[in-house]
Amino acid sequence: MRSIQRRLSLGLISVMVIVGLVLAQTSLWLFEVGLQRYLEAGLRNDSENLLIALVRGPQGLQLDERLLSPAYQRPFSGHYFRIDFADSHWRSRSLWDQELPRLEHPGLESNLQLGPEGQQLLVLRSDYRRLGQSISISVAQDYTPVRESFQRMQQIGLGLGLAGLLLILLLQRITVRRALRPLDKAREQIAQLQQGQRSQLDDQVPIELEPLVTQINHLLAHTEDSLKRSRNALGNLGHALKTPLAVLLSLASSEQLDAHPQLRQVLKDQLEQVRLRLNRELNRARLSGDALPGALFDCDAELPGLLATLNMIHGEHLHLSYVAPTGLQLPWDREDLLELLGNLLDNACKWADAEVRLSVIETAQAYELNVEDDGPGIPQDQRDQVFSRGTRLDEQTDGHGLGLGIVRDIVDTWGGELLLHESEWGGLKVTIELPKR
Repeated sequence: MRSIQRRLSLGLISVMVIVGLVLAQTSLWLFEVGLQRYLEAGLRNDSENLLIALVRGPQGLQLDERLLSPAYQRPFSGHYFRIDFADSHWRSRSLWDQELPRLEHPGLESNLQLGPEGQQLLVLRSDYRRLGQSISISVAQDYTPVRESFQRMQQIGLGLGLAGLLLILLLQRITVRRALRPLDKAREQIAQLQQGQRSQLDDQVPIELEPLVTQINHLLAHTEDSLKRSRNALGNLGHALKTPLAVLLSLASSEQLDAHPQLRQVLKDQLEQVRLRLNRELNRARLSGDALPGALFDCDAELPGLLATLNMIHGEHLHLSYVAPTGLQLPWDREDLLELLGNLLDNACKWADAEVRLSVIETAQAYELNVEDDGPGIPQDQRDQVFSRGTRLDEQTDGHGLGLGIVRDIVDTWGGELLLHESEWGGLKVTIELPKR
């Protein structure tokens, strides 16, 4: 969510800066062009007044100074003129010892500098014909005050623009937060869904989010229904097969097979394995029970019942215990952890003489699960074999050798690591390290 807000803020800043600079520069340029056109009209009027001031004298053309503006008499007053005709030219006294260069072409020019203070001049050249002679009149005006006004306007505009940008960003941040509030609410509900605190997302959302929420709720309902049907189907299958298995076991023990003792023994062994497998799956289904999709594993709530059930299955002679931080919730699905711990503890109970212990340790980076027993253990050179599905090191113990293989599949899915060690009692210690999410 923060990434979306950051991208929106950066995008808005970029657009506003670019658009603001373009608008500011365009506005200043248009304003300056309009002001130059206004000043050009004044310069053209001064040029025509100078043309009128040219009169015929005893020695030809002469300039009637009575018709001149006093600004042309003061040195560096900011108003200047130059009159070119034949092979000579006249210039205003305001130029003092400076010379106003003659423009090559008629029109307006704004890049000339004059005087010790470097006045920026706006010069207009106009060509006329007066009393039978070709005359070129150039009039100039100091443009420096206008330039300084533009600089002040730019500084003021920059300050106002930055203030406006900050205000708009603040309003934009408030607006974006309000607009994204439904997404924040949806994210919180998804977190509650993962923690098992709810089974559906609220459908009271903006119209843009309705399709997404509807699809998620549909998927959740479908998943929950599939899990329930699978669990019920497993239970029904087990109960449905119990009676035929009992009949087959009875027939395998009947006198009709006395003539085939070897066949009877094989049949009894295989049927017994099927019966044990069915009982195991039914016990696992009973342990799992009903849970919300994504419910987390609460150690205090789940472990006592799990150990008590295993105690009833394997006998009261076993002492099953666990050690876990108070109130610890493991951030994985409850059903998967029941499957994992159920397999590990069930396997430990089969081999243990009297003690089975589960310990859950939380570190900075991971959770560590340890299941240890006081049984015979597994030699170092044979530990890798037990991870293969169906591999058993002792055929005299109930089971099909699938337990640790299933555990390894779950641990691999979660990106964890499964290790086998020797316990402090001399038996087997299974250590699972699961990285924190």
